[in-house]
Amino acid sequence: MPLVAGVDTSTQSCKIVVRDAETGALVRSGTAKHPDGTSIDPQHWWDAFRSAAREAGGLDDVAVIAVGGQQHGLVALDAEGRVIRDAILWNDTRSAAAAEDLIDELGDGDPATGSGHRRAAGAQAWADAVGSVLVASLTVTKLRWLRDAEPENAARVAAVALPHDWLSWRIAGYGPEGESPLGPRLDALFTDRSDASGTGYYDAEADGGAGAYRPDLLKLALGRDDVALPRVLGPADSGGVAHASVAGADVSGGALLGPGAGDNAAAALALGMTPGDIAISIGTSGVVSAVAPARTADGSGAINGFADATGNALMLAVTLNAARVLDAARAVLDVDVHELADLALAAPPGSDGLVLVPYLEGERTPNRPDATGTLHGVRLATSTREHLARAYVEGMLCGLADGLDALRAQGVPIERVMLIGGAAQSPAVQQVATQVFGLAIGVPEPGEYVADGAARQAAWVLAAAGDPGAAAPAWSTTIATTLDADPRPVVRQQYAAVRDLV
Repeated sequence: MPLVAGVDTSTQSCKIVVRDAETGALVRSGTAKHPDGTSIDPQHWWDAFRSAAREAGGLDDVAVIAVGGQQHGLVALDAEGRVIRDAILWNDTRSAAAAEDLIDELGDGDPATGSGHRRAAGAQAWADAVGSVLVASLTVTKLRWLRDAEPENAARVAAVALPHDWLSWRIAGYGPEGESPLGPRLDALFTDRSDASGTGYYDAEADGGAGAYRPDLLKLALGRDDVALPRVLGPADSGGVAHASVAGADVSGGALLGPGAGDNAAAALALGMTPGDIAISIGTSGVVSAVAPARTADGSGAINGFADATGNALMLAVTLNAARVLDAARAVLDVDVHELADLALAAPPGSDGLVLVPYLEGERTPNRPDATGTLHGVRLATSTREHLARAYVEGMLCGLADGLDALRAQGVPIERVMLIGGAAQSPAVQQVATQVFGLAIGVPEPGEYVADGAARQAAWVLAAAGDPGAAAPAWSTTIATTLDADPRPVVRQQYAAVRDLV
């Protein structure tokens, strides 16, 4: 049986799954931690990948390997293939001012129209150009920050990669001279449409949907456009062959490399999402994602229009504050995950008016990078552990519910809703979600969705190598729990009344 490997190089860790290419059955797996922080030396990703591969029993027998990963992070390389500075990750907000500058600069530029008009015009122009209004998360804003804050480093940039691009490149054997078998071939970098569409300088709708880079937007950010960018592959294209010292040593011809994907696109592929499907993911970030035939151009910035890993669009509303809100609640109450759920379920819906606005580390949707969390409705009657636990759970979910509303406002169809991520297994999160969203919700079996999606893509690449018209393999995802809708409007009403008092 041919084997394929899927990799998730996420914010927190590297996870590898090895699966049967035909059935999707899990054969073995491995994981290794990444260090905390919003600015990381990519060498940690390489070290974690090698460690996770060893824990997974090695990758010598896999026929294809594909990498899914955290989106937007800036990996700047010099002409010798060396990382110029620590990678600036998606959740680093230092480029918030740069985002606003770029938005204004793409506006109409007429001072007589006033700054408000320029901002609105620029926001819509970015949405039309690349599907997203800029926030600090997007790579293009980090390039502008680099240009302004570290001009000497900016001048050294010879190539710009994303986390999953860089790791795929290293797996292929490329990298700095003396540290890699094949040396610093920057033209060997590759990516996919889903991750490229989150840079802010790639238009996935260009050329009839084939997609194309926007060198003019790259130059607007960095001041020049003479840098190497990863070539963008189709959903089942191969980016080359893994170096035999890394993977595929026991496979004839070696292990092919899949194009990889952004983490949300990889998860959507694992779940088999099609237009009408919604996934609400509660991980480090909170994500409401929807697959659609074409992206929207939401000038409000609530919805990002990216590409998915199959040729469709992937519409996202992303919050910075998700599972970490629950971590904060556990720290405040000194409880474990089970005790937090028990406490939250002991309080009534709406927590008797106690409301948390959960902008604990700024926020991306809405775009409030400097905001802080606020707790409203504190009275003697609500000053209990139970009320506080429920307020944290409800606040986190209300932020995601706003993202679901934004999708509705853009006309995105909502036919099936799935709740995923580590926090989705909490009984409190499940019950409160049916009340906050007011919808029936399916909870798939727990899994490493990003790594699983990368593995499914790898199996697709393997099939396409023999038949270019092959479809993605029909691996099944089992819905473990179906939850009936239990709308409690008071929760959203209370939240809406105080959400903007920050």
